[in-house]
Amino acid sequence: MVNIHPFGVEAWMDKYENHCKYNIAETCCASISLDQLQELSEDKGRPLLQTAKTLNYGAIRGSDALRENLARLYSAKGNILSPERIVTTPGAISANYLCAYALVGAGDHVICHYPTCIPPTLLGRRSILMCEDQSLYEVPRQLGAEVDLWRAKPEEGWALQIEDLKRLIKPNTKLIIINNPQNPTGAVLKKSVLQGIIDVAAEHDITIMSDEVYRPLFHSINPIDSEFPPSLISMGYKKAVVTGSMSKAYALAGIRVGWVASRDPEIVERIAEARHYTTISVSQLDEQVAAYALHPNTVHSLLARNIQLAKTNLALMERFMIKNDDACEWVKPLAGTTAFVKVHREGKPVDSVDFCEKLLEKTGVMFVPGSQCFGEEFKGYVRIGFVNHTETVKEGLDKATQFIRKNLDDVKLAE
Repeated sequence: MVNIHPFGVEAWMDKYENHCKYNIAETCCASISLDQLQELSEDKGRPLLQTAKTLNYGAIRGSDALRENLARLYSAKGNILSPERIVTTPGAISANYLCAYALVGAGDHVICHYPTCIPPTLLGRRSILMCEDQSLYEVPRQLGAEVDLWRAKPEEGWALQIEDLKRLIKPNTKLIIINNPQNPTGAVLKKSVLQGIIDVAAEHDITIMSDEVYRPLFHSINPIDSEFPPSLISMGYKKAVVTGSMSKAYALAGIRVGWVASRDPEIVERIAEARHYTTISVSQLDEQVAAYALHPNTVHSLLARNIQLAKTNLALMERFMIKNDDACEWVKPLAGTTAFVKVHREGKPVDSVDFCEKLLEKTGVMFVPGSQCFGEEFKGYVRIGFVNHTETVKEGLDKATQFIRKNLDDVKLAE
């Protein structure tokens, strides 16, 4: 029998998300309906679904309309991405799985950005020892990969240091994995850091895989900033592969559409070959909705809605942090939908699982415990998903403040 290690975040969400009153653990932008999606379109007469279309398997690698719209988002002047360099998947979790399955083998070495919620498929055998609660599949053991974690630290603003990366490189390093924007911290790897990663990878002929599922939800860094991070696939390094989905930044988790993109045809073909073992095709209906959402008539309004929601709710988060500055600390997120907050009592971190369980029991507010879901070293940390509906976030944070003031003394301290 295959021994499947539990994936902490998903196990926690599965256990509690349908039994809470204020879900501010969710990492998607507040989801929208098909009617709301059509209202955001500049061409409201354009049908969302081709209902007369025969529901066969459809295009195996993804519909032309969807891949053309994705290619447009990744293309820049003089740096066009062909739709043929994109393969669709049932969500980003499948895209990340395929990257590991296609690009990592026995005896290979992988370096992974940490902390992160990249599905543990990518983390390999060694990660089961270092980050056991995030292990999801037995595939890494079968792959036989050795994994080192490239650690970001809160005292450094969750930034990654290129010198640390250089020290982690081995002769058999085949893959560097990053998550940008990052879950759970909301940090971004800025342009100069991305270039530094590319420089190291190019020197050793290493593939870089970037999970960009929270892109382009940048709410606290300006696109005109010289350090604004482009997509990794837009930076001229051929051996770059990126993954994304409609779930987080695009508020459409229910359609289960993700993708893998690379400018390297060999990488794309290897992923397409691996995909045959997991996916015949993505649902035609789901891909039609995704293509509609990413069409130029819709995508700008959709993203504007989500970025404004993030900005509005981040202001609520900032007020929450000010009210509770004697018990909470953070690095303010620059992008994405999550904040990683450390809760302490007189400087000593609380037991984040006990905190989250008691918070849920007393108030109906759901957070995610960092020590269980991201690694034991994150004592006292909780992840808060703040881009839900504003009223839910406001009421949930108010309830959390009341809990901290009245019940924090009842929470265990971390051991």
